[in-house]
Amino acid sequence: MIQDVSKFFGEVRLELRRVEWPSFEEFKGATVVVVFLLLVFAVYLGVVDRVLLLLEKIFLSYTV
Repeated sequence: MIQDVSKFFGEVRLELRRVEWPSFEEFKGATVVVVFLLLVFAVYLGVVDRVLLLLEKIFLSYTV
């Protein structure tokens, strides 16, 4: 069993050497895109949350 685990990690190391990693510029560009989209999505969810909260208050104020 120990030999199987050792073989597995050896194969993982071999595969990681074959991977074509992105350049630092590609990495930075992708990171900027991800952070920007995360902020856009957070603002969107915040707006939706406020609108739903407002609608809830409106509907609850009409109930007796």
